[in-house]
Amino acid sequence: MSLLNHLTSIVDRSAKRVGRGYGSGKGGHTSGRGMKGQRSREGGKRPLWFEGGQLPLTKRLPMLRGKGRFNVVNPTAEVTLGDIEKMKAKIINLETLKEEKVINARFRKVKVVKTGQLIRKVTVEIPVSAGARQAIENAGGLIK
Repeated sequence: MSLLNHLTSIVDRSAKRVGRGYGSGKGGHTSGRGMKGQRSREGGKRPLWFEGGQLPLTKRLPMLRGKGRFNVVNPTAEVTLGDIEKMKAKIINLETLKEEKVINARFRKVKVVKTGQLIRKVTVEIPVSAGARQAIENAGGLIK
């Protein structure tokens, strides 16, 4: 292995200054922008969302009015075994989760996932993942 690969660079070259005349070594009147066109002109930048004149994405999408448009963002809530362990109810369903404020009232679907530990017996009436099913049954619980 060569020693030259491990040497630090001692040369710092500054970038060429564009648009400073022919004597600068980089460009004359065009300064690297090409010949003609929108992008060669001063102030010829288009906004990031511009799509070449076709109907923009913001106008193609439907307008969702009102408060209900936020319900689509998180359609399914995830409840952990640790959350169920902290609850007082013995029957776990959508209503009891909302009453004890484990989930937000706007959720319409819930699923139990295996995170945390469950020690007490509970009856679960909502969808359950495979790992959570095994943990609930090991604790003596029931899944309907």
